[in-house]
Amino acid sequence: MVQSTIAKALLSPFSLLYGLGVGFRNWTYRQRIQKSISFSVPVISVGNLSVGGAGKTPHIEYLIRGLDPYLNLATLSRGYRRKTRGFLEVTANMNAEQVGDEPLQYARKFPEVMVTVAEERAFAIPELMGRRPETQLVLLDDAFQHRAVKPGLNILLTEFSKPYTRDYLLPSGRLREWRSGAERADVIIVSKCPKVLDRAAADALVAEINPLPHQRVFFSYYDYAAPYYLLDHRYRLKMDEGVKMLLISAIANTDYLIDHLKNQSPHVQSLEFEDHHYFDRRDLATLKSRFHAMPDGHKAIVTTEKDATRLELHEAFIAEEKLPIFVLPLAVRFHFGEGPDFDRLVRDYLLEFKA
Repeated sequence: MVQSTIAKALLSPFSLLYGLGVGFRNWTYRQRIQKSISFSVPVISVGNLSVGGAGKTPHIEYLIRGLDPYLNLATLSRGYRRKTRGFLEVTANMNAEQVGDEPLQYARKFPEVMVTVAEERAFAIPELMGRRPETQLVLLDDAFQHRAVKPGLNILLTEFSKPYTRDYLLPSGRLREWRSGAERADVIIVSKCPKVLDRAAADALVAEINPLPHQRVFFSYYDYAAPYYLLDHRYRLKMDEGVKMLLISAIANTDYLIDHLKNQSPHVQSLEFEDHHYFDRRDLATLKSRFHAMPDGHKAIVTTEKDATRLELHEAFIAEEKLPIFVLPLAVRFHFGEGPDFDRLVRDYLLEFKA
């Protein structure tokens, strides 16, 4: 803790310089020196103030599940760390290197939805509308700081255990911009909450966030399902207290996930990499070695859906070495029975939208 405090103090001048830069950029948008573009199609943005780990992908999937039966949807992501450039329409037979892990995940799970990637979203929206003029809603993934597009509904996520109200600007903290940026949000979702959440604790965090009159605060958590085998989704891992699990992950924050796994079994080990890391053969060899070093018995390798898209690049190796890698699916749920309230808020935005 002392070392962390000292590090923050040493990095604070750089955070101030960074903050001046992002503050000036946001000022140019407020003064309309730079202009945000609105479109004739509804646009919902899901993003956060901090770098990584707030749960944008599962919340986009929540919106898709709720709205896809009624609307022609498109998602638009940057395609972080993909090895291609420009606008691409994502299909299920592509790989993570071509389009990024999260867009590929959307395309695999929701084949009826138009999934796209592009660096410049202000130019990408006209492109996707030109290709699919029947599109009735665009979901922007991780676009809270992408000021060139003005979404009609701006959803901000913040982690329950690491809310933006207690964070600092990069590099001494994890904030991409000043906390005041939260004022642009229409909805604030406190994500990754415990499955059992006391109303008083939630109310205390709402008071800390101090939402503006037009803002609504919700609390969400993850509901995990039984893990399925990476190479054949028909097979599921039987979760019990005797199973020994080795988690391989390259996501921003594994604390919430590891807590869930340890609630299933006390025998959990972890092999972690930086967010969006592309696994190589050396990583897979380490995984194999770590797995075989575990005590014999009922044991398995567990990973996330996002990591699975990058592990699939080594499908032949995984099959040849008979590595029992299972993928842990999840879905977003809302506390206090407020899922219908959130759904109604989104629906009202769409019904009241005027081009």
